[in-house]
Amino acid sequence: MWFQQVAEWFRSLSPEVVTKGIRVAVYLVGGFLLVRLLIVSVQRVIMKKATPQRRMLVRKAIAYAGFVIVLMTVLAELGVKLTAILGAAGIVGIAVGFASQTSVSNIISGLFLISEKPFAVGDVIRIGTTTGIIQSIDLLSIKLRTFDNLFVRIPNEKILSSEVTNITRFPIRRMDIMIQVSYRENLDRVREVLAEVARANRYCLDEPAPVILATELKENGVELLFGLWFSKADFLSLKNSILQDVLERFRAEGIEIPYPQRSVHLVDAGRR
Repeated sequence: MWFQQVAEWFRSLSPEVVTKGIRVAVYLVGGFLLVRLLIVSVQRVIMKKATPQRRMLVRKAIAYAGFVIVLMTVLAELGVKLTAILGAAGIVGIAVGFASQTSVSNIISGLFLISEKPFAVGDVIRIGTTTGIIQSIDLLSIKLRTFDNLFVRIPNEKILSSEVTNITRFPIRRMDIMIQVSYRENLDRVREVLAEVARANRYCLDEPAPVILATELKENGVELLFGLWFSKADFLSLKNSILQDVLERFRAEGIEIPYPQRSVHLVDAGRR
């Protein structure tokens, strides 16, 4: 029944309306297919060596521009006067511009970040107390995924005015571990044992050599800096293994790790 009603409705349409509808459908389908083809072609031919965030921005710019062109073409085909729409859009744009100064600031900050390139998609960064993997870099904000699988959006304006630490920018890093040993221990022997522990751990690099320094005389012992160089992909593996290696080796060598001690003197109040 409904098919017959639709067929009768189509027969009632004039040939001009049908032709215009077909053209509009062709513009919509063909336009979006062309935009998609252009995005794929640009990514394959021009943007092979571009960074992921630049590919993302180019892809979005082509998609938005193509959408606007297709929309304006369809409206012109339908007989809509574009001058009135553009005039209204200009007035609305001015009003929105005054009301969205923060967005403009974020866009300008985003352009600075893109040109400066302090980080890229896939890097691990720390901003304030937030640490996560960059999922996307846009003109208004960046999106992070934290290590406990939370989604965090940070405006570009805040990033530009904050201290940003790129944890995975360089291929190798140094892990600093602070270790205390008793004042009775021979520091040369302790350094030798720590160097052997570093050489035996497969995640610790031989070059650059580990850093082993006595840094401070603490209340309960001597504090040493045990700095280990490693490939950035081995962070968790080294973190999980090196402390256990140090503890087991210290026990085997009889090296004492001090702990806080307090002497308590009891005074008989009756003797005062």
